[in-house]
Amino acid sequence: MDNLNELKAIWKTAKTDTLPIPREMLRLVKRYRNKKLRNKLRLIAGCFLLIIFFVSAWFYNRPHFISTSIGMLMTTGAVIILAITNIRSIGRFIKLNDCSNKEFISFLEQTRRNQLFYHQKTQVFGILLASAGFLLYIFEFVYQSILLSVIFYTSGIAYIAFVWFYLRVVKYKKQTAELNNIIEKLEKMSYQIL
Repeated sequence: MDNLNELKAIWKTAKTDTLPIPREMLRLVKRYRNKKLRNKLRLIAGCFLLIIFFVSAWFYNRPHFISTSIGMLMTTGAVIILAITNIRSIGRFIKLNDCSNKEFISFLEQTRRNQLFYHQKTQVFGILLASAGFLLYIFEFVYQSILLSVIFYTSGIAYIAFVWFYLRVVKYKKQTAELNNIIEKLEKMSYQIL
């Protein structure tokens, strides 16, 4: 009996202030899912608008140089890759409607693996393709002036370096921290229930 009283005392004194309540976790799951779906749908809509813009620019302003055509195709290809990867991943988020904590944790673990693959492979290829396409595309407009060439290519390369070395890394770290925070909260919740 003495052990039972000790267990009751320990149970009553355990601090659960930092643990999330179940209602909060459901809200967290729904908020995460809806935020990601909104972001993906906006990105897909933006990609389709860019594709429409590139195709209409192609028909209304026929390029004279082959480099401009190749640049436009490469940039369009990068946008199509971005749209396809987000369309594929949107299915996973739509299926995530009602799930247990363990299912959501495994979903988030898969999301973490997908993020890493996207950061290391898909995004690298997409940025390289878009950057090369952009640099080829602007050649037709600046080839006659050395000053314009230097200005446009210097600013273009500086922007590409900014996106590659700063923006890409910061965005990945932010998304990883957000994902880790959600996983940590859910794991605390699962341990609380067990």
